[in-house]
Amino acid sequence: MKFGIIRERKNPPDRRVVFSPEKLKELKEKFPEAAIAVESSDIRVFSDQAYKNAGLEVTNEVADCDVLLGVKEVPVDALIPNKKYFYFSHTIKKQPYNRKLLKAMLERNIEMYDHETIVKESGARLIGFGRYAGLVGAYNGFRALGLREGIFTLPKVETLADLDEVKAELDKITLPNIKILLTGTGKVAYGAKEILDHLNIKQVSDALYLTADFSEPVYCMADVMEYNKRKDGKVGEKYAFYNDPSGYESNFMPYAKVTDFFIAGHFYGDGAPYLFTREDAKQPEFKIKYVADVSCDIDGPVASTIRPSTIADPIYGYDPQTESEIDFKDEKAITVMAVDNLPCELPKDASEGFGEMFLEHVIPAFYNNDKDGILERAKMTTNDGKLTERYAYLQDYVDGKE
Repeated sequence: MKFGIIRERKNPPDRRVVFSPEKLKELKEKFPEAAIAVESSDIRVFSDQAYKNAGLEVTNEVADCDVLLGVKEVPVDALIPNKKYFYFSHTIKKQPYNRKLLKAMLERNIEMYDHETIVKESGARLIGFGRYAGLVGAYNGFRALGLREGIFTLPKVETLADLDEVKAELDKITLPNIKILLTGTGKVAYGAKEILDHLNIKQVSDALYLTADFSEPVYCMADVMEYNKRKDGKVGEKYAFYNDPSGYESNFMPYAKVTDFFIAGHFYGDGAPYLFTREDAKQPEFKIKYVADVSCDIDGPVASTIRPSTIADPIYGYDPQTESEIDFKDEKAITVMAVDNLPCELPKDASEGFGEMFLEHVIPAFYNNDKDGILERAKMTTNDGKLTERYAYLQDYVDGKE
C-alpha cells in the first residue's frame, strides 16, 4: 500500500496537510510495510526539506500511489482516475458548488473517503480540525472586542508561529467585566473553552449565569437542551432533539438578555430552531455586543452572521435595526467575527493534531482488515463509478435534480 500526501491546489492556498514529517515518520515505524510519497509543495507549512530530513520521498509525481491524502477539495482536472482519495469534498450536504467534483470522481472510478464521513458506529466524528477552529475563533473574538473598545490590541493568529505564541499574546491582556456564553459541547466548543480557561475566566452554571451579577469576567457553556425547549412544555431530551427537532423552539433569549460576548461553537442540524432571529436582535433587552461565530452558518441560526468574513478582513458590524452591515466599531453594531476557515490560521498545530487523529483511527484500518468498519462507513463512492449504499441519497444531487 503506497500513500501519497498531495499538494493543496485550491485557492485561496491552504497551508495545512494531513501529516507532519514527524507523524509520517511515526507511521513508517508503526507500519513498516507502508510506502509513502510526499508531493512537492511550496505553500505547505512544513517544507519539502523537512520531509526529506525525516527520510521521506518528496516527488512531483504521485500517480503510482494507491491512496491520496489531502485537506481541501481537489480540482477536477487534477483528479487521478482509479485511486482512493481522502479530503474534505464538501459534497455530503449536496453543496451545489461541488456537484461537478462528485460527478467527476464517479466518472473516474475514484473511491472517495471524505474526512467528514470518518465516524464511529454512533456517527460521532473521529477526525477533524474542530479544536483549532474553536481555539482561533475564540481568540479572534477577543481580538475584535479589544479593537472595538480600544482596550488592547492582539496580533492576528496568522502572524504567530503556533498555539504557544497565541496563548502568550493572551497573557498580555486584561478583560473587562463581561459575561460570555459558549454554545456547544463538541471539539469546536472545547477548543474555544481552552482559550477561556487559559485566560482564567471563571466558569459558572446556567442558573448562576442567568440570574447573578459578577465582579469579574465569567462564562457559561450551554448545551443544546439549555437553549432549546419543547413547545409542549415537557422536558426535552438531547438525542430525541437530534433525531427530530421539529417539536422544539429556541430558548436563547434568556441568555441574550445577560450576555455581552457570544461564542457560537455548536453544531446546527437541519430543521433545528434558530438561536436568535433578526427580530430577536431588534429587542431592547437583547444585550449581545460581540459574536464569534465559529459555526458560521450564513443567514441561519445566528442572525447577525449575514456573510462569512475572511482571514484578511475578519470582523464586520451588524446593525440589528436595519439588518445590514455597518462598521464594527459603530455603537449600534453587533461586532461579528465569522471566518469560515479558521484552522488555516494555525496550520502547524492544526496539521499536527489532524495527523495524530488520522494515524490513530484511519491508518490501522488498512492493515487490520477494517475490523471496526471505519473505511466501510467512510466510503462514499466505489471504484466502478457508483455511490455506496450509505451515500445513495446523493444520486439526485449527482444527476442535477437537486
